[in-house]
Amino acid sequence: MDNFNFYSPTEFVFGRDREDECGELCKKYGAKKVLVHYGGGSAVKSGLIARITASLDKAGIEHTELGGVKPNPRDTLVYEGIELCRKQDIDFILAVGGGSVADSSKAIASGVCYDGDFWDLYCGKAQIQKALPVGVVLTIAAAGSEGSSSSVITKEEGRLKRGTHSDLIRPKFSILDPQLTCTLPAYQTACGATDIMAHVFERYFTNTPEVEITDRLCEAVLLTVIKEAPRAVKEPDNYDARANIMWAATVAHNDIVGVGRSQDWNSHGIEHELSGLYDVAHGAGLAVVMPAWMEFVYKHDVMRFCQMATRVFGCEMNFGDPEKTALEGIRCFRRFLHEIGMPINFEELGAKREDIPTLANNMAIKYTTRGFVKLSRDDVCSILEIAADAKL
Repeated sequence: MDNFNFYSPTEFVFGRDREDECGELCKKYGAKKVLVHYGGGSAVKSGLIARITASLDKAGIEHTELGGVKPNPRDTLVYEGIELCRKQDIDFILAVGGGSVADSSKAIASGVCYDGDFWDLYCGKAQIQKALPVGVVLTIAAAGSEGSSSSVITKEEGRLKRGTHSDLIRPKFSILDPQLTCTLPAYQTACGATDIMAHVFERYFTNTPEVEITDRLCEAVLLTVIKEAPRAVKEPDNYDARANIMWAATVAHNDIVGVGRSQDWNSHGIEHELSGLYDVAHGAGLAVVMPAWMEFVYKHDVMRFCQMATRVFGCEMNFGDPEKTALEGIRCFRRFLHEIGMPINFEELGAKREDIPTLANNMAIKYTTRGFVKLSRDDVCSILEIAADAKL
């Protein structure tokens, strides 16, 4: 196991109707004037925004609202939010939604405190030095942004999707009420489950030896999603299934399962180009990319893939031919994704084979020199070719 620091200061407030406490929580963390940032009309129609603003009013906190966050959140709304915060002397951002809203809120929070173009913080030209505090009322269990130090934004011009990391943008608190996820369509639920599994697998496939504790933690989260995601898809009002998935999403990406070990993130890098270009759901893109990446790299450490196959998917170990076990585990993963309603190839996702060179060129800028297996541009093209033609 490698040396590590683990820092996760977010206060998690979990359970039924806990969103009614957001006013007092904002006050606890020093808020005087809050930007309530959210996505589409569902948060308004459901009455959630009204309940949250009532809680803020009760706590004596001024507030203003900015809706319109889209999946794969855009830089254009971030610019609007930064300008609004500066004009109205906002001192706290409250994200009401899923990972896209949380990421947009983090971008606004850091952009308000930066003298230049906030995009500098996402394209690698500058590092976050200061940010407004952020709180989250989570409505989608998926990205884990409610407990992470990361944020990903899409630049409208060029359809570039880029991310940043800083402990300064970790939420001060996150309210996790599983009831708020019960109205999600089955497809979004499945996308969220896929994203959770991908966050774990990006950490699970490591070159660091002797990491049994985090291996077992990773496997526990994966087994939980495998059990609970089909229940949540079939029984959307199943509180217990929703609760387990919601906490799994947080645990998967606050890095408790990834400390002390090298990590990969190339599947995310490849997928970011797909969702940047086609505006597909991040989880759906990962469902197509991650099994293809596995098929391309499994020979690098066959026994680690056998461990996944046997411990996570219950495959029988073939000691005479371990590669068969490794490949069976990958097939089980793809089959599970298909069973919960995820796409498994380019046609089902809506991607185009002719765009593979462009996707690979964009991705190669960011990720190819790191990870479980270092990838060249040609390697990325090969992974995308596997993804394009994947079958059960």
